Amino acid sequence: MIGGWQIHAAIRGAIPVEPDAPEARDWLRAELAKPPYAAARPTWFDRLSTAVLDWFASLTAPSADGLAPWVPLLVTVVVVLLIGAAILIFGLPRLNRRSRLATDLFGVDDRRTATDLRRAALAAASHRDWSLASAEMFRALARGMSERTILMVTPGTTAHSFAARAAESFPGERVRLAEAAELFDGVRYLGIEGTEQRFLALAALESDLRSARPIHREDPTPTRQP
Repeated sequence: MIGGWQIHAAIRGAIPVEPDAPEARDWLRAELAKPPYAAARPTWFDRLSTAVLDWFASLTAPSADGLAPWVPLLVTVVVVLLIGAAILIFGLPRLNRRSRLATDLFGVDDRRTATDLRRAALAAASHRDWSLASAEMFRALARGMSERTILMVTPGTTAHSFAARAAESFPGERVRLAEAAELFDGVRYLGIEGTEQRFLALAALESDLRSARPIHREDPTPTRQP
């Protein structure tokens, strides 16, 4: 037979317990951590969209008399119009200089900067590998012009076509540019051994053009070579 105290305890166990404040916060955190609540939380995109919409909603026409209350709205409209006009005229801005660089460099997928290529050329020269040093220095010359937006080396561009286009910006270096292209093709494709003398001449050309100012800046994104 069940005693009275046992019945009383059973009834009390069935009654919901009222937690104190710290325990209630813990229960709330545990409940909100469940997947259905987590999925319902607004994302960063939701918050950004809401902020933008709220900003546009705040651009209401002022109710006060006079021109002063209209100034912020008028300035905003003018700035938006100027930005739109600039995009239509000049196109979207480029992200950054390295992202604009063509990765193809005379048939090689190469993402190194002109500084990186120059260092590689000097490292090869320190080991007296004049063929590799010459090829790397010619690539440094081409990549340097790309970084300066003088001209771009697009897929299919040959060393000689690059030299011819570079000569349009540096006509006084037409001969040395042609000799540099001939040296690159020789050590890269024809199996000709590079020499210290020819490498030093190419390195001098790269150094001279690096600090020279072109007389003409062509479109840095020419049509692709056939």
